[in-house]
Amino acid sequence: MINLSHEPAWRKSSRCGNTTCVEVAKVGDEYLIRDSKNPDAAPLNFTADEWIAFEAGVKAGEFRFQ
Repeated sequence: MINLSHEPAWRKSSRCGNTTCVEVAKVGDEYLIRDSKNPDAAPLNFTADEWIAFEAGVKAGEFRFQ
């Protein structure tokens, strides 16, 4: 579990047009993800290597729905 001594700087996609967005924050070497509709819920956390693999998968189109 990540020790948060201060509130993370959450970021939303520039394509997010309303309040139902996924938010991402970087704390140390970990990446946190949360649902903007439920900001008080515990965020998912990923290592830097996991985040890099996710980004590569997005860029390669691995998560596109047919």
